[in-house]
Amino acid sequence: MRKIELLCPASSLEVLKIAVIFGADAVYIGGEAFGLRAKAKNFSPEEMAEGIHFAHEHGVKVYVTANILAHNYDLDGVRRYFEELNNMKPDRPDGLIIADPAIFMLAKEVCPDIERHISTQANNTNYGTFNFWYQMGAKRVVTARELSLREIREIRDNIPEDMDIETFIHGAMCISYSGRCLLSNFFTGRDANKGACTHPCRWKYAVMEEKRPGEYFPVYENERGTYIFNSKDLCMIEHIPDLIEAGIDSYKIEGRMKTALYVATVARTYRKAINDYLESPEKYQENMPWYLDQISNCTYRQFTTGFFYNKPTNETQIYDNNTYEKGYTYLGFAGPKNEEGLYRIEQRNKFSVGEEIEVMKPNGDNIVVTVKRMVDEKGQEMESCPHPQQVFYLDLGIELDEYDILRRQEEEKIALE
Repeated sequence: MRKIELLCPASSLEVLKIAVIFGADAVYIGGEAFGLRAKAKNFSPEEMAEGIHFAHEHGVKVYVTANILAHNYDLDGVRRYFEELNNMKPDRPDGLIIADPAIFMLAKEVCPDIERHISTQANNTNYGTFNFWYQMGAKRVVTARELSLREIREIRDNIPEDMDIETFIHGAMCISYSGRCLLSNFFTGRDANKGACTHPCRWKYAVMEEKRPGEYFPVYENERGTYIFNSKDLCMIEHIPDLIEAGIDSYKIEGRMKTALYVATVARTYRKAINDYLESPEKYQENMPWYLDQISNCTYRQFTTGFFYNKPTNETQIYDNNTYEKGYTYLGFAGPKNEEGLYRIEQRNKFSVGEEIEVMKPNGDNIVVTVKRMVDEKGQEMESCPHPQQVFYLDLGIELDEYDILRRQEEEKIALE
């Protein structure tokens, strides 16, 4: 059995630290340029250095995305960027995620000791492609989203033993082939392949017949209309044994624009599922209800197994809306104690003294507590924390560990556009 890596996304330094604490073996992040999530918060050079050092202290690797499809005017900037990454101290990234051959060759020249991984954007659908990249010096290739587990197993059987296969196993599915979409560029001038996708696959569409301009015919499944490009989210929590059988090395979670609560929930659930299966397949099956309950607490658009078992059908799409479902609200995470024994919190959503909330721990425990006391940074008593990113100190009546997540269960799942 090959060693399994759980690879989680991080949009910010906060999310990186949460991912590390909640079970990631590796984290992938973006700098301020040359990645495909330009709208994510992303990392300044200082934040990247701090994040990589934090991860390495906890035995976790960090991969940096540089997976745009470059134009001529990008290349000098990419070279300078790679020089900066190569000179980072005290820690450098462990790998670079690349789609463009020119960027690959620059990485090979400028920072040869940092692993080069080939992004799913490069359309990696066969073992010949994997072997090509291996011969060019790549350590890892990310499979195209369109591959079945049978095809991935065939790739594993036809590539070198020391080459890694990375595969998305959870999160949003792009409607376009390997995520290479032109809709955003066509409609808005913002290029998805340059990191500026406006997600037009989530928009509502109608049909217009050529000889009747201005007369629109709705395409719908019910009275709300349709979102004909809107895929369900991928979820393979019930199929860990099949992922192992396929010979996949790195289990990748999508979500470089998701919250710390989302990343913590997914990381913790897959970490426990993988560990349980490796300990005992029977234990994995016994705990399946817990995994399914926990993973449904994330924001998500229903679940599918994507292309892994067969070609997707209309059942893989969501035709009546483009909303997420959310069962919990992220409130913040525990920081260090002050002299009074209160825990530092930086608010993410409002909550109040007397309110019942949950403490979410990396080991799988969810502890219901009542908020007993809040004070501001000057020690003044507070009844609530109404201001975004407000710093205050908190007593929940229990001991907390740094990076424990605070969340509130909603009475009904919230629909998020």
